[in-house]
Formats: sequence, structure tokens, C-alpha cells
Amino acid sequence: MKWLDEGALFQQIGAFLSEDLGRGDITTQSTITRNAHARGRFLAKEPLVIAGLEAAEAVFSTLDSQQQLEAFFSDGDEVEAGKVIARTNGFADVLLAGERVALNLLQRLSGIATTTRQFVQAVEGTDAQIVDTRKTTPGLRMLEKYAVESGGGRNHRFGLDDGVLIKDNHIALAGGVGAAVERARAAVGHLHKIEVEVSNEKDLREAIKSGADILLLDNLTPEETRARVELARELSPQVLLEASGGIRLENVRAYAEAGVDLISVGALTHSARAMDISFKIQPG
Repeated sequence: MKWLDEGALFQQIGAFLSEDLGRGDITTQSTITRNAHARGRFLAKEPLVIAGLEAAEAVFSTLDSQQQLEAFFSDGDEVEAGKVIARTNGFADVLLAGERVALNLLQRLSGIATTTRQFVQAVEGTDAQIVDTRKTTPGLRMLEKYAVESGGGRNHRFGLDDGVLIKDNHIALAGGVGAAVERARAAVGHLHKIEVEVSNEKDLREAIKSGADILLLDNLTPEETRARVELARELSPQVLLEASGGIRLENVRAYAEAGVDLISVGALTHSARAMDISFKIQPG
């Protein structure tokens, strides 16, 4: 998902602003002269990978359709501490009303992009790709998955309607790996790939025999992962293999070197630290 749905973006921004503004910015209304002009600039306070510039601009343009953001970087660029990321000119009340929402989005999304870039760099030189998960902030999934791609990662399924991923609870309720895969194959048709979580060698063999396209190797050590990868490649050279569970920067390369194709990391979205970005306003 290398793009943002503009309609969905503006709908979300409207809700974010409504939450923050309520019945109006009473501080600005009571202290700033109406129609006063101002200049604002976003400043990186630490090294980061920027993401969310389009969302930040949408905050201000929602408040004033003429408001634009002049960006000096593009989403996905690495920004040094002290650099001006973007600037804008307009009505002071618009800048003041939008600054917190715009900052929240830039800081959050840049944190995800920065974290993702660290994981991507950690597996450079291997064939493994870093992918995200559904462990996103409710209401922010589109933006957070966009930030992952800005950081150099790739998106896993967007939602439950986006792909078949049979996990341990599905397997328990369906009566086994084989039964679950066969039911899914009969139900969803040829356009959907089927991924299944395998917890042991028996499940792995059964999943491949049943025609699974992707195997999820969850909560294994790198050594255990390597052994499962070797077995899976022997049984089905074309099957895709994904590692997940307990993946950290310190061990992600070991999983990549175990031979998997994909490494899904929930921490990209659920544990990324917001980046330190400021928004300074001056009379314009």
C-alpha cells in the first residue's frame, strides 16, 4: 500500500480534529487577533525517517482549503537532527488549531517508519523481507501501514477480509491443519493464497500435503526455524515461509539467515516510539 486513500484520509482527519477542537479553540480565540497571519515550521529534534507529511498537510487543509505545506523532504527520507522538515504560512488560528493533530501524526508515523528502517537494515544482504501485522492502533491502520512502507518494509494483510491466515485457534476449531486448509481452499477459490500456522513438524507436513501456499513459523528459536525451513524446502521448494513471534532488532538477522522469506514484526506498529518533532510558529 504505497498510497493513501484520499477520501478515507480526510474523513479520518476530520474525526481527529473534531476530537481535539470540540466546540472551538478557546485559547486561540481569546488571545490571537482574528485573521492574523503566521509562519510555522516542523523541525526534526533527532535523526529519523519521516512519514506522514501528506497527513499533516491534510490537517491544515481541512481547517482551511487554501492551506498548503511546503515539504523539504519526502516520506521515507532520512532526516538529520536540526533539519527543517516542512513549513507553512497562513492564518495563525489555523496553525494553532491544527498543530497538535499534525504533530501527533508526524511523530507517530515517523516513529514507525524509523523503526521499520532499522529492521530492514538489520537484514540487508539476506532474502528476507520485513512485513507488518494487524497489531495497529484502531483507526490508524491505513496510516500506520503506509508508514511501514515508507520505512522500507512491506504490508501483510490489511484486514481479515484481505487474506486467509489459519492460526492455532482456527486449527483447533476446524479439527486439524489438513481439515482447515482443505475447507479454506474449497471456500475461497483460486485467487486467494492460504497461509497456515504450523507449530510442529507434523503440522508442517500436513499443511504442505494439503496445499498451503505459505507457512507461518511462530514463536520458534532461530535454530528451530532453520530446521523447519530445511524440511519445508525439501517437501515443497515453492512454499513461502514466514517467521513471527519474539522478533527483535537483536535477533532478526538470525531469523533472516535461517532462510525464511518473510519476517513479520508486530513491534513495527505496536511498540514504535514517537519521534521528537517540534512545530514552531512565528508572526507572519
